[in-house]
Amino acid sequence: MAELVTIAVDVMGGDNAPQAVLDGIERVLAENPDIQVIACGLPEVVEPFAAAHERCKAQAASEVIAMDEHPANAVRRKKDSSIVVGCRLVKEGAAQGFFSAGSTGACLSAATLVVGRIKGIKRPALGQILPAYERPTLLLDVGANADCKPDYLVQFGLMGSVFMRQLMGVAAPRVGLLNIGEEEEKGSEFAVECHRQMKAALPGFSGNAEGRDVLTGHFDVVVTDGFTGNVVLKTVEGASKTLFRYIKDVFMASPKTKVGALLVKADLAEVKTKLSPDTYGGAPLLGVKGAVLVGHGSSGALAVANGIAKAAETVRADVAGVIAATLAEEAVQ
Repeated sequence: MAELVTIAVDVMGGDNAPQAVLDGIERVLAENPDIQVIACGLPEVVEPFAAAHERCKAQAASEVIAMDEHPANAVRRKKDSSIVVGCRLVKEGAAQGFFSAGSTGACLSAATLVVGRIKGIKRPALGQILPAYERPTLLLDVGANADCKPDYLVQFGLMGSVFMRQLMGVAAPRVGLLNIGEEEEKGSEFAVECHRQMKAALPGFSGNAEGRDVLTGHFDVVVTDGFTGNVVLKTVEGASKTLFRYIKDVFMASPKTKVGALLVKADLAEVKTKLSPDTYGGAPLLGVKGAVLVGHGSSGALAVANGIAKAAETVRADVAGVIAATLAEEAVQ
């Protein structure tokens, strides 16, 4: 059996908390004997659950950060919130990773302020694995940094490459810069300068990636600023839901098509699983000293379980350590 990995989990975070989070913890513990969880939340919620489950400890937190609170202010004010407490456990070494489906902004603030940035990282980046056709693609940043400088994107590409090598088994990740054309001179002044710096400093840089390239699998990592990345991510999610609505309408249109739906039901379910954000469970925050994954606010038990499992994989792959070592090597050169 693999070495036991401890993940702190924000039980109070998400639209379906706490029950969906507790169900997710129960599921991941049943399926992964090498994972231990520290459930962070209101004592009346986490203590009875932990008492009834092996490999689960309770960490009481008297406060909860709501979705509509100002992230940084809430993190500073609510030092005993489930998000801050979970990140503190990582900083102190009691846990090796953290998962939350709560406020993304609060998770980013707590991870940066409490867990801390890796030395040399200018801005942590939030990544999202997308179900590209040939093989999964990591899109980053998808929301941590709305305003970026070109050298931030160089580091995003470096961190994304490490993640895809260490966790997804891609030997030589191809990195693309999201742009409006393939040519080096295309795009805004910012995009042109990003291309120049990434080409000069980033191994594996393979040029510009247009919007249509995001889901082809031609690139293993697609880099952009957090504003653009978030728009792309939400567009992909919306397009996926709309596509399945159209497919459902077609299959329900007549008795003949309903029979066809029964014949391909299992195949469509497999496609839906590939496209579902629940499959990967959460978005990794790269650039902090630990494995931090942020789940969708609407996460159900499956997404929570997969997010916790992915956090444990990130710990075992030592993604943060490899990023730190890579930056140190660059500094010497």
